[in-house]
Amino acid sequence: MNLNRRQVLVAGGGIGAAALLAACGGGDETSAKSPAKASEKPRSGGTLRVGALGRASAITRDPHGTQANESDYLIISLVHDTLTVPGTKPNTVPRLAANWQPSDDLKTWRFTLAKGAKFHDGTPVTAEDVVWSLKRLRNTPSGASRLPGIEPENIRAEGENTVVLVSDYANAELPLLTRLTTFVLKKGTADKDLGKAPGTGPFKLDWFRSGNARLVRNDDWYGGDVHLDAIEVKIFESPQAMANALLAGQIDVASNVGAVAARTAEKRDDIQIVRRPNDMAMPIVMRTADGPFADAKVREALRLAVDRDAMVKQVLSGYGTVANDILGTGDPAFAKGIPQRGRDLDKARQMLKEAGFDTSKTYKLLTTEDIAGLAESATLFASQVREAGVKIEVVKQESATFWEKTWLKGDLYTTYWGTNDSVVFFASKTMVSDSGQNESAWKNKEFDAAYKKAMATKDAAERAKVLHELQQIEYDGSGYLLWGMADGIDLAGSAVRNLPTLPGYGRVQLEQAWLTR
Repeated sequence: MNLNRRQVLVAGGGIGAAALLAACGGGDETSAKSPAKASEKPRSGGTLRVGALGRASAITRDPHGTQANESDYLIISLVHDTLTVPGTKPNTVPRLAANWQPSDDLKTWRFTLAKGAKFHDGTPVTAEDVVWSLKRLRNTPSGASRLPGIEPENIRAEGENTVVLVSDYANAELPLLTRLTTFVLKKGTADKDLGKAPGTGPFKLDWFRSGNARLVRNDDWYGGDVHLDAIEVKIFESPQAMANALLAGQIDVASNVGAVAARTAEKRDDIQIVRRPNDMAMPIVMRTADGPFADAKVREALRLAVDRDAMVKQVLSGYGTVANDILGTGDPAFAKGIPQRGRDLDKARQMLKEAGFDTSKTYKLLTTEDIAGLAESATLFASQVREAGVKIEVVKQESATFWEKTWLKGDLYTTYWGTNDSVVFFASKTMVSDSGQNESAWKNKEFDAAYKKAMATKDAAERAKVLHELQQIEYDGSGYLLWGMADGIDLAGSAVRNLPTLPGYGRVQLEQAWLTR
């Protein structure tokens, strides 16, 4: 279950309503990159050696399967294009889909394919290929979460170059969903051929061995010039091993290596630290339906007892930002007009007293060591809230046990989301009453109504007002204590240029990277 969940959300990035509704191709597709000197111009050639995390036991070659390995996800993303990808302005930009247009009721969306798009074997990409691929994706075990509201029978081709998606409900954010895992294969590709199936992306697979791969430039890519001759992906089982390989000159990039490695590399002049801001949310979840944290005053007290600056400084080594208990930091409408919640121990104690909270008991906070800093955040949180009179025992669980026994069921536990998607995207996944991944078992009629209204509102100014209402309700009463957002961190050698700094799926967009040597 945890892998499906991460597969759904690991690829996200920020997106705004106005950008989505106006996006019909073109626009400013710039994105922040790792530094290059003003006088430098991109150089063609060279092989970029990239380290990525993964386990040999979890290797997959299926673009629509669960990519538990970062290495697999990177390889698949370079070989197979999605319909859209993250950008900065607008937040979602064209890739295999050149443009898209919604109906007035926001239920029907038409995606027009990019001119000149071909598979690596030279055959043109057709709407039928895309429809077949999306239906295959939709029919996977987690397909309903990847394309929510889109039934397989409501995916169809319209001519050679147009794909029509019809949602069961108004969905102003449908283009966002098409950049998650909408990798396109040739119609009828057999499962046994997935590992060698031609893609449409900027690189072609040269060879694949035990999780390691070599990809060569696709000179006929419809998306423009690709600078590198090749990318070699090497699988590592730990961030430390990957960072050591970089420091030894065995690889050029250590991707998603974490704050500890960044801190180690800070004094190395020959190593670049590439930060992808707001890459991962690390909230603490409080069950709202029943149990010791069902009272909204108790949840508010815990939020007031946290020293967020200290959490970011100590848990993330400063490689992150303070958050405000609202999921969706990548949304341009995020938290506008909502004050930053700070630490107030006196008010926290008073609210606990008003709620009749039993401070004589010790409460368990369940966590895992799935990602760096998660268990440490639980320990520091327990220390901080004790100053408000709340006694917490941190219990570390094995990953499999946690996702089977605790996630969606526990009274108090840590979780994480490898994305900073829009406010409404998170609402649909984790907070509306009938969401399949309602982590805190929160049911709020006003929130549900605001969510439905936001999804159906086309006017940008009016939608912004509804999004403010939605966030205010979440801020006031949800089961989330989101103290901070972790940066995504890559380490790179001094010769590497133009690495992506967008979070989520943006991290694998290496087609514009280049080497000075």
